[in-house]
Amino acid sequence: MKALILTNEYPPNVYGGAGVHVEYLTREMSRLIDVEVRCFGDQVVDDKSLKVRGYCVEPKMVDDSEKKLKALYSALYNCITFNVKPIDANVVHCHTWYTHFGGVLAKKSYGIPLVITTHSLEPLRPWKREQLGLGYDASVWVEKTALEMADSIVAVSEGMKKDIIELFNVDANKISVIYNGIDTQEYCPVESKEALVQYGINPDRPYILFVGRITRQKGIIHLVNAIKHINDEAQIVLCAGQPDTPEIKHEMEEGIKNIKRDNVIWIQKMVPKKEVIQLYTHASVFCCPSIYEPFGIINLEAMACSTPIVASAVGGIVEIIEDGQTGYLVKFDQHKASPFEPVNPEEFSRDLAGKINKILSDKELAHSMGQKGRVRAERYFSWSAIAAEVINLYGKLV
Repeated sequence: MKALILTNEYPPNVYGGAGVHVEYLTREMSRLIDVEVRCFGDQVVDDKSLKVRGYCVEPKMVDDSEKKLKALYSALYNCITFNVKPIDANVVHCHTWYTHFGGVLAKKSYGIPLVITTHSLEPLRPWKREQLGLGYDASVWVEKTALEMADSIVAVSEGMKKDIIELFNVDANKISVIYNGIDTQEYCPVESKEALVQYGINPDRPYILFVGRITRQKGIIHLVNAIKHINDEAQIVLCAGQPDTPEIKHEMEEGIKNIKRDNVIWIQKMVPKKEVIQLYTHASVFCCPSIYEPFGIINLEAMACSTPIVASAVGGIVEIIEDGQTGYLVKFDQHKASPFEPVNPEEFSRDLAGKINKILSDKELAHSMGQKGRVRAERYFSWSAIAAEVINLYGKLV
């Protein structure tokens, strides 16, 4: 058995949960079968059963395109070049819409089954139009075409499976729910606090942690608006870089500027893994205020580091966090006129702050939630088990 994985993200070019998923899944699968990865970038890996090749679009191919269409045309160009080198795999497996066109070409050109893992769904991310312009309509079309042609679809949560059935003409029997995972040997509590000092965090004071991109999806603006309701002694640490658009970056900057306290620490870059594990470990609370989250692998990372969580009750998050046991879920009432905004944004922000304050004020509760989260991560989200499920799925298709 040999699987060809097509992905936008692969180390060191990882900026989201899909990239993390692909990194660990391919590592575990390569212990059982041959795996070839074709990705965006210039990566080269030649291990015994894991081969990786990065593909870069030639600048001249997209130089004349409209700014907001560059990402679309770069992706389509790479999808074609993915297929130029002959494919000898038994199955092609795509991650994110950026590679779906490449998967369709592989299925048609080389006669192999197409598997797609859905990390998010374009129709449920309308804010992407800010980033892609009319290219967003093309991304929606590419995703719909590929999903409805796929031989099998992997949904990362039951909530995601429900969304696929509602949005696309797909046989429910073709959809398998296989969760994201976590390496609990790598993501685990550590003693070191060097990263805290490096980023200006006082190790002797409590802090709330956010990790994620500056995008509508991650709901970071709601957390920024909640800061004025959070206990004054708590530091707020925002590991938030790579804004989707200049507009949302400006909105974030204005939100931070208007906060009347001096213990907000904004780290505007992708924090290296060893450092972010330190930040997770010593945080009093991890906050995930996402307005759309098919799974939310960052919550698993925090749980594996024994940190209690306050998160919005959306998507796959409700399948990860046990409300009142490993953290708190905050109700998110969607606005009918604008379905990806809460009915009352101020109330949602206050509710986030209220649950955060509840954990901050009860050290015994915080410790208990952190320990239960660690146990849950170990028990239910092993990458080795997830890799075996995926390979078993391949076997049914080949």
